[in-house]
Amino acid sequence: MGLLVNGEWRDQWYDTEKTGGSFERTKTSFRNWITPNGAPGPDGQDGFPAESGRYHLYVSLACPWAHRALIFRKLKGLEEVISLSVVDWFMGENGWEFSDRQGTIPDTVNGASKLYEVYLKADPTFTGRVTVPVLWDRKTGTIVNNESAEIIRMLNTGFDAFATRQAPDFYPADLRGEIDAINATIYDAVNNGVYKCGFATKQEAYERPFHALFEALDELEARLSNRRYLMGERITEADWRLFTTLVRFDAVYHGHFKCNLRQIADYPNLFGYLRELYQWPGVAETTDFHHIKHHYYESHATINPTRIVPLGPDQDLAGPHGRERLKAA
Repeated sequence: MGLLVNGEWRDQWYDTEKTGGSFERTKTSFRNWITPNGAPGPDGQDGFPAESGRYHLYVSLACPWAHRALIFRKLKGLEEVISLSVVDWFMGENGWEFSDRQGTIPDTVNGASKLYEVYLKADPTFTGRVTVPVLWDRKTGTIVNNESAEIIRMLNTGFDAFATRQAPDFYPADLRGEIDAINATIYDAVNNGVYKCGFATKQEAYERPFHALFEALDELEARLSNRRYLMGERITEADWRLFTTLVRFDAVYHGHFKCNLRQIADYPNLFGYLRELYQWPGVAETTDFHHIKHHYYESHATINPTRIVPLGPDQDLAGPHGRERLKAA
């Protein structure tokens, strides 16, 4: 993964020597907000009004952060409201690129061949990592937001007037404090924890997040023993934020990122929960294991220099999940 420095592309990986061998994720840069009427966002960010056909979403099917946005676009019935581009699974010296391979969708808005060209159109002097998802505004010709946690909240309620299907409010007011708290724990130990294991370049820097990851998974296993979802009876954004890591875990993170103490399949409650979420209407359609496996195993040459993509595991996510024993949502 490269980055832009004052508008110039550089094929440059994270410098873990400066961080003692630890992987530290950089913050996203575009943080404006879409609201039903264009009012400012929750923290006073510039507001963009929700309109059908105005916004475009750039994603990778491999990326768990982009997968969140893709799931919300699907569950909220926004496929005809927000158009879509999908980058190639391979991320090489030019970062994310567009291609005509299976599962990809070209950039029909800006005609870019590389995602960093979209960033440069928004800001010709941009400095930072070029990441997905990206929410683009056709009308003003700029990036509204590239932070997945904020994009899913915009999709959750901002476009309700245009939605083609009914869906729950995944961030209900009465649960926001609890959702925010568990999101913070899961992000640090699980969502980002697998990356901290996989991209570490020193033993101690790998072992610390490894232990934190499996402590968190053990706690989640216990939590889900008597709750159907993380918040109890209601499915929320916290579940979908966790799902996109769980669904990649056994296929990629367990081996490729050395997160190999246990698989998700070894946790009865977590695995049943993963199966239920995967079987939620529309979600399996957003999950592409070919893109997922080929991205990680082919793109990270420092971890997998042969770029051989494993054929396993043989994992049946369509089987019975057994979550009916808990109180129905």
